[in-house]
Amino acid sequence: MKLVTWNVNSLKVRLPQVLQWLSENPVDVLCLQETKLTDDKFPAAEIEAAGYHVVFTGQKTYNGVAILSKHPMSEIVKNNPRFEDEQQRFIAATIEGMRVVCAYIPNGQSVGSDKYQYKLRWLEALHDWLADELKVHENLALLGDYNIAPEDRDVHDPVAWQGQVLVSELERAAFQRLIGLGFKDSFRLFEQPEKIYTWWDYRMMAFRRNMGLRIDHILLSLPLAARCTACIVDKVPRKWEQPSDHTPVIATVE
Repeated sequence: MKLVTWNVNSLKVRLPQVLQWLSENPVDVLCLQETKLTDDKFPAAEIEAAGYHVVFTGQKTYNGVAILSKHPMSEIVKNNPRFEDEQQRFIAATIEGMRVVCAYIPNGQSVGSDKYQYKLRWLEALHDWLADELKVHENLALLGDYNIAPEDRDVHDPVAWQGQVLVSELERAAFQRLIGLGFKDSFRLFEQPEKIYTWWDYRMMAFRRNMGLRIDHILLSLPLAARCTACIVDKVPRKWEQPSDHTPVIATVE
């Protein structure tokens, strides 16, 4: 089974790219973040015509998440029951015996800001919810835009980014707390080339200069990690016209 996460930065703009990518890469599960669409505007018919079941929750202009699956989905949860939140950042479903969680973790804006504190609270609530879910679902995958680069090797210039949001100590500690529940970072299960990132700013020719961060992740529970045979970053969509600033991450689980 191929599991994918992709922050599309507006599904209204990027729907043709998503459909093209799926036609070329008929994966089993695709988790989308930043769909930026209210539910009544979500292109469910187009996605279903492409052969996918879909569940989603969204809002106007900001946030929004969706799970696309070749297989039927059940036990749908929208928003973390442990965190009251008007922002639509979280959706979960059970697919072929696997619990799949799609998360768009807050950016945090700047260290010490109200949005940074919101991010830390959001991550704490996610940790607590996942702890309970793992007791029921041993096969659990957490996919999404985490807005956290876990290590310096996930940052194009660690010195320039030191102490900033996305790489701060508290954010990285929260990421490691998630790992400590019994997850593996699927990308780091394998030897990878250096300087592989998943997000590049639109400014300063960042993509051409590979000035990126690895902030999109697929965490797998230990039973899934044991069956994971590959994890790659597909940079191709970032080269397309009017791309998202993120690109897909793909994990293969046998």
